[in-house]
Amino acid sequence: MDVKEAIHQRRAYRSLGPVSITKEMIRDLAESAGLFCSCFNKQPWRYVFVHDAEILTRMHDALSPGNEWAKAASMIVAVFSKPELDCIIKDRNYYLFDTGMATAALILRATELGLVAHPIAGYSPKKIREILNIPGKMEVITLVIVGKHSATTDPILSEKQIEAEKKRPKRLAFENFAYLNSYKGNEAQTDPV
Repeated sequence: MDVKEAIHQRRAYRSLGPVSITKEMIRDLAESAGLFCSCFNKQPWRYVFVHDAEILTRMHDALSPGNEWAKAASMIVAVFSKPELDCIIKDRNYYLFDTGMATAALILRATELGLVAHPIAGYSPKKIREILNIPGKMEVITLVIVGKHSATTDPILSEKQIEAEKKRPKRLAFENFAYLNSYKGNEAQTDPV
C-alpha cells in the first residue's frame, strides 16, 4: 500500500473488533511516528501505548459521552507534549503541529497494517494524566483508539455515527480550502458542504 492509498483507506470507524496487540506492532507504530519531521528535529511527541485490559478499563471512565464505542478498543494511544519540547519562535509554538504530523504518520501506518486508528477529542485530560502518570505540565492532545474494523455495526452508536460507518462523511471541496497565490476566502462561509 502506498501513502496515497493509505490516506484513502483511512477511516474513523467506531465499530471495532478485537486485535492482538504485540510489542512489535507498538514499536512499528512508534517508529513510524518517530521518523517524522519536526522543527529543528526536536521530536516533541510523547506516546503511551495502552493495551493492558485493566488500564484500558480505567481509561473508560475518562471518556466523554458519545465515545462509549471506544471501550471496544484493543489499544488506546495517549498523545501528549508541551511547548518547551519544541521550537518556540516569538509567539509561535510548534509542538502541536509537529506532534500532529507524527501522529498522522502513526495513523497511516496503522491503516497500512489493516487497523483502525481513530483520534478523539472526547475525554478528560486530567483523568488520563492521572491514570497514565503523565506529568501535569504535559498537554494530552488526543487519544487514538485502535482496533480492527468490525463488519457488525456497534449498537451503541448514534444514528449520525452509524451513518458515518456506512459512508465517508463529506469532505470540503478543493475550492473551499485551497487557494492559489493569495487567500480569497469568504470567512462567513464556514460550512460550504
